[in-house]
Amino acid sequence: MSAGADGGGAAAALSREGSPAKDGFVPSALGTREHWDAVYERELQTFQEYGDTGEIWFGEESMNRLIKWMQKHKIPLDASVLDIGTGNGVFLVELAKFGFSNITGIDYSPSAIQLSGNIIEKEGLSNINLKVEDFLNLSTKLSGFHICIDKGTFDAISLNPDNAFEKRKQYVKSLSSVLRVKGFFLITSCNWTKEELLNEFSEGFELFEELPTPKFTFGGRSGNSVAALVFQKS
Repeated sequence: MSAGADGGGAAAALSREGSPAKDGFVPSALGTREHWDAVYERELQTFQEYGDTGEIWFGEESMNRLIKWMQKHKIPLDASVLDIGTGNGVFLVELAKFGFSNITGIDYSPSAIQLSGNIIEKEGLSNINLKVEDFLNLSTKLSGFHICIDKGTFDAISLNPDNAFEKRKQYVKSLSSVLRVKGFFLITSCNWTKEELLNEFSEGFELFEELPTPKFTFGGRSGNSVAALVFQKS
């Protein structure tokens, strides 16, 4: 069930239907908690029956890209890392295998966290923290992270039928509250371009680096189906 390349699988389903404005994208069930609860209930059952871990958001290449960036910039292995909307927790597993020892995954779906826990247990890992947590309505216990990572969660929030514009603004506020000053935010998106993400995160964050993503060519024009940026909290 894993997506083999950037933008594949479920991530591709989040791709844009028009350009974002104040009112955001065309509303979709993909932006609702009910949808993701149902998705992870199914994936949990599939894992319990067949051992299938489920979707790898944006593919293995996206995980490797982020980990390579962390290694390139010599992020300490004990740096605190938060995976926002961790889903099945597969990225947490990869971080742990590379030696990162202070990692936390949150998701608002209890089934996602249960699935993550089962996968982590199967991998024989114990140094991963999991929390059922709505990033738009955070517990005050989450703060001071060196690194925050988002692979598709901001995309999904952008499709929420219930005032997605305000939810995007709340996302930025929550991010600012959990990430320490000079900390890094790594976001991978199939809905937003680099320029649009710069606008969305213009308050309190500065672009640190744009990560390379696969390019496509169509009709003589080339572009990227995925944007991957690193912001630093100012």
